[in-house]
Amino acid sequence: MSTPEEQPSLDEALAHARAAAKKMTAALDEDQDQDQEPELDEPLGWQPVWKRPRKPKSKAAKKQELRKQRRRLQDAGRRRFAAGQSRPPRSRQNRIGNAGDHAGHRPPSGAQDARHPVAMHDIEWTPLRCAG
Repeated sequence: MSTPEEQPSLDEALAHARAAAKKMTAALDEDQDQDQEPELDEPLGWQPVWKRPRKPKSKAAKKQELRKQRRRLQDAGRRRFAAGQSRPPRSRQNRIGNAGDHAGHRPPSGAQDARHPVAMHDIEWTPLRCAG
């Protein structure tokens, strides 16, 4: 156990705590100064595009950029169009809409298919008569 003579007095402990608090606030202020935005006149190192300050463009610079963009998009459209034109023709089986229209895809007129027992072109059509 410590004796009362070895313990510091309350005044000394309070003075020591106040000195430590001043040191802590000085250290915190120093850290906060480093985190703040640098002045606009200071040269910045490399920064990603989204963090750089915006520089207003002149009308001529805007128009030039739009011209380049329009040209780039037109060239891409031309390439896309040319790619579609240069494809080889599709085979007959790949033309889904026309597959049944060709004579080669129809069964002979005398044959009956199990799925279609009566061919549509074998049926005789008669007009309906209205009772009246």
